[in-house]
Amino acid sequence: MDGSCHCGAVTWRFDGVPEGATACNCTVCRRYGTLWAYDYEGEGAHVSGPTTVYMRGTRSIGFHFCPVCGCVAYWRGREPGKDGRRRLAVNLRLAEPHAVGAIPIDHFDGLVAFDDLPRDGRCVADMWF
Repeated sequence: MDGSCHCGAVTWRFDGVPEGATACNCTVCRRYGTLWAYDYEGEGAHVSGPTTVYMRGTRSIGFHFCPVCGCVAYWRGREPGKDGRRRLAVNLRLAEPHAVGAIPIDHFDGLVAFDDLPRDGRCVADMWF
C-alpha cells in the first residue's frame, strides 16, 4: 500500500497491510489528526521526497511534512534503536480510503498514561468523518 502528500512530492510505501492504525491523543498527533502504521525504515516502510522536520520535547522523533503542501507524511526515530533499526510510522490518512478502510484502529494514550488502550471495534473507514 502507498500514500502521498496532496501535491505528490512526498510519498511512502508500506509493505503488506498493517495490523492496526494507531490514533494517538498526544499534544502533536491530535493536532495533526494522523493515523499511524509502524515499521522500520527500509524494511516494511519506505519514504521518499523532500521534507521539513518538526521535532518536539526530547527530540527523539521527527515529524516529516511536505514543504510544498504541508501534509504530515511520517515520523521517524531520530536515532536507530539498540538493534540498529530506525522506527518509522507512516500517516495512513495519505492513502486512498479503499486501501486502508478495513484496518482496525488502535488507540494510544500519549497524553496521560502513555499506554495502549483496548480496541473499540472501529476501523479507519469509521474515522474519515
